[in-house]
Amino acid sequence: MGNADSDIVFQSYGRCCNNDRFFIDFYDRFMSSSEVIRSLFKDTDMPAQRHLLRNGILQLVLHARGMPDTKLRALGCSHSRKGHNIRPEWYGLWLDALLATLRQYDPQFDEATELAWRRAIGPGIELIRGAY
Repeated sequence: MGNADSDIVFQSYGRCCNNDRFFIDFYDRFMSSSEVIRSLFKDTDMPAQRHLLRNGILQLVLHARGMPDTKLRALGCSHSRKGHNIRPEWYGLWLDALLATLRQYDPQFDEATELAWRRAIGPGIELIRGAY
């Protein structure tokens, strides 16, 4: 993954991050993708969860920019079958919801931006998914 991808992603995320609706709409979209996923969040403190999401996406972006994978390994551990039991097949739904929400909130989002996101955060997502 080139630095160009991580720069595109970093700037794209910056354009979305300033709007709290971004995180609200992401969860609305993600939860509507599956009844099982909706049920995972039924007793969740959503403002706290949105804060965790903001940081989790940032960790994926920072990893793409060369940061060590320590935080992603911790996320993998907390999301594994021993933790929140986040099934490997749900990560595709998560990524689809993220990309759709980015498209909605980033006025500069285009096909090249989507590809940059996929290439930049794909390895980090695989690292988390692989801990299952």
